[in-house]
Amino acid sequence: MLVSMKEKLSLRYVAVGNEPFLASYNDSFLNITFPALQNIQNALNEAGLGDTVKATVPLNADVYNSPVDNPVPSAGRFRSDISGLMFEIVQFLNKNNAPFTVNIYPFLSLYGNDDFPLDYAFFDGAGSPIQDNGVSYTNVFDANFDTLVWALKGIGFGDMPIFIGEVGWPTDGDKNGNLLYAERFYTGLLKRLAANQGTPMRLGYIEVYLFGLIDEDAKSIAPGSFERHWGIFSYDGKPKYPIDLSGQGQNKLLVAATNVEYLTQQWCVFDPNGKGDISKLAENMNYACTFSDCTTLGYGSSCNSLDARGNASYAFNSYFQAQSQADMSCNFQGLAKLTAQNASQGSCNFIIQIVASSSSPLLRQTLAFITIFMVSFFW
Repeated sequence: MLVSMKEKLSLRYVAVGNEPFLASYNDSFLNITFPALQNIQNALNEAGLGDTVKATVPLNADVYNSPVDNPVPSAGRFRSDISGLMFEIVQFLNKNNAPFTVNIYPFLSLYGNDDFPLDYAFFDGAGSPIQDNGVSYTNVFDANFDTLVWALKGIGFGDMPIFIGEVGWPTDGDKNGNLLYAERFYTGLLKRLAANQGTPMRLGYIEVYLFGLIDEDAKSIAPGSFERHWGIFSYDGKPKYPIDLSGQGQNKLLVAATNVEYLTQQWCVFDPNGKGDISKLAENMNYACTFSDCTTLGYGSSCNSLDARGNASYAFNSYFQAQSQADMSCNFQGLAKLTAQNASQGSCNFIIQIVASSSSPLLRQTLAFITIFMVSFFW
């Protein structure tokens, strides 16, 4: 059943899991996701909330695809190994007037595929559009979305509402994860959304949720180091790049959090004149990076150009700041020292941690900042 925009805004959603059918999960959640979806929606219905609160399953875009010999949206079908399960889930969502939720990341089309045309990941034109029965696709977002539409049509639910549960672009951790590309992607995306342009197969409004607000320095990097760098804001509430949230040239740019409290302006760096055993450097760096975030040191990342000493300094400082500059957290068996001189080099930022005590006004201010941002963006 189709609902109006006013009705959409009055609905609320419960996400059941997140991308449970990723091939890398080896079917771990194959038998439990649908029963969980049923139980949660049925509980909402029994509580009298079923008309306004809908359960849905945010799915990765790999639950559908087009065959290798015909890679166009109109050939889209659900993945053969889960096609029966997807039919049951879609049928249940449709019965309860709940949307199909999918996470689409054009960045991932580039990641690990040097042959993928760069411009096709963005919204400002592609050199060689994909032609599909007279329809031109100039970007991978539209093509991916419409592949899903065709997959739904193939099982009899072509009009089902589709939400984009996550879309974004990382700013570090990969050669294509950088500020320039992230700004380019969001600028194009927000203009498209503001124009209610939709896609060739689904014209008009599309509900989209951006991922994410800030970086997550403890997130698993199994898929890639970029996983910790999806934030639109840096760890201290500063916008990473200027984007116009209106998408209409109204210059409604992101603003930074105010009154942020930082710890003492000091950095922990490698001490070439220290008394430590240099043969222990690698194991100390490994220890530091195990308990802090060193993903910016990887190939193509913002700190990739550091020399061996710089790498050690970055690792030591990351740990030191993650420990809130605690006593003895800048020692590393005599290989490190404190300095009041900013250790940052070029595009590589050696951070100073923010005050994180629950008694600090920063925590209250940050929570208010997040709340204001979310309300301002989505309403």
